[in-house]
Amino acid sequence: MPMILNDEQNMLKDSAKDFCTNNAPIAQLRKLRDEDNADGFDRDTWKQMVELGWAGIPWKEDFGGLDFGYKGLGVVTEETGRTLTASPLYATVWVGGTAINVGGTDEQKSSLLPEVAGGSLLLALALEEGPRHNPYGIETKAEAKGGDFVINGKKTFVLDGNVADKLIVVARTSGKPGDRNGLTLFLVDRTAKGVEVTRTKMADSRNAANISLSGVTVSKDDVLGDVDKGADVLDATLDVARIGLAAELLGSAQEAYERTIEYLKERVQFGVPIGSFQGLKHRAADMFCEVELCKSVVLDALSALDEGRSAEDIAKAASLAKAKVGETFTLVSREAVQMHGGIGMTDEFDIGFFMKRAAVAEQTFGDLIFHRNRYGELEGY
Repeated sequence: MPMILNDEQNMLKDSAKDFCTNNAPIAQLRKLRDEDNADGFDRDTWKQMVELGWAGIPWKEDFGGLDFGYKGLGVVTEETGRTLTASPLYATVWVGGTAINVGGTDEQKSSLLPEVAGGSLLLALALEEGPRHNPYGIETKAEAKGGDFVINGKKTFVLDGNVADKLIVVARTSGKPGDRNGLTLFLVDRTAKGVEVTRTKMADSRNAANISLSGVTVSKDDVLGDVDKGADVLDATLDVARIGLAAELLGSAQEAYERTIEYLKERVQFGVPIGSFQGLKHRAADMFCEVELCKSVVLDALSALDEGRSAEDIAKAASLAKAKVGETFTLVSREAVQMHGGIGMTDEFDIGFFMKRAAVAEQTFGDLIFHRNRYGELEGY
């Protein structure tokens, strides 16, 4: 499969850009933050995104989707990154929906994925338990009791955990923290008895929550994948999620860069645009090169998913994309604020939102150090 977008994907990209620019600008995120919106996103905007078919892009038609592939979902997500759109698209489709698509039975897929595609079901992955990404360091326990399981534990940094209808909880059914074997994924209603959700306000004004599970009872029918073999589902889900996040961050990096270039052309100092200063030209050129590299990295990772490459190849592409794009977005967003000077530090200017987003996204599903180390291990070092 060629590493380029076809005509249909380019059309989707253009329509997504038009929608995000007009219907979900950064001003919307600012308003949600200033009004302390309880949902953390605009439900009318989400409804319009669903009507455009975005929530069902990757799923097969048998499960209510469009079967348009991850390149299609990637170009849409890239455009949402440009405007820092707050929506359930990432947590529900890229993360939660993928877990169901990867590990669910045909019955679970037929029941849940059409609801995801229709916008009536929001999902959240309850994974993290510590300050750093550690997918196998799970202490939350699920003990078999008759035909059910009883879950006890705590989760942190659950994206969209405060608005999700269902949580996908990663719990340990055997082994000890750090073991890959012994993990099991469960579908849990957010309003179930024993589930306590506390919303946390992140620096980037996005949704996250801390979740406590105390004596939460779930049926064996709510297991995703096989008991004790949940890591197989989790690994595949996380790699898709990392690629999706890289696509979003690519859009954010491009927007921050382009806004900075425009400012360098407009801001006059000593009678000339500051963009004419050699030092700033060099820094802008460095950013341009890094962003261009990121475009190739993300497109290759999306292509890996659509081509159905091996799990190891996808894992390498995912870690490379998350590490490279995360590093570049951090660089570009910080340079953007610096090049805007004093006004870049003020809240009235939008450029600061990109730096805040970069800081939070860097910690989501593994930072630069995590993925450099993982990539090295995958390569046999």
